[in-house]
Amino acid sequence: MAPTLVLLVTAARPFGSVGFTTARGFGRDRDGYMAWLLRNGEVLASVEVASSLAARSRGLLGKKSFEGALLLRHTRSVHTIGMRFAIDVAFLTDDLSVVATTTLGRQRIALPRRGGRSVLEAEAGAFARWQLAPGDQLEIKG
Repeated sequence: MAPTLVLLVTAARPFGSVGFTTARGFGRDRDGYMAWLLRNGEVLASVEVASSLAARSRGLLGKKSFEGALLLRHTRSVHTIGMRFAIDVAFLTDDLSVVATTTLGRQRIALPRRGGRSVLEAEAGAFARWQLAPGDQLEIKG
């Protein structure tokens, strides 16, 4: 007997996606999920975790502004070509330790940093408010 496919639709799905799961509980959102970004147990912001290649490629393109942060796993470099606002960028290790931070103006490219395996993006000025600095250990909950 084939596994039964059960569709779960909620009003607050990130990226406008429909979640799916089988009767055995397999499956995830196609594009990503929402969580909390923490440092030393303190919540810094809500974070969208881009899970798919399409979501990572889309990033913050097309948005006029952005609240919170966007985590791009398996991404070493980002750009702001075609974006409407400047962004803060943090390069993270596999265990979410901050390697380096920078602010990218519009129409700029950030080169990869040694040890960086993921990128955290936020609207420019957010990292200063959060006092995010190299060496900080981040955590994703939720």
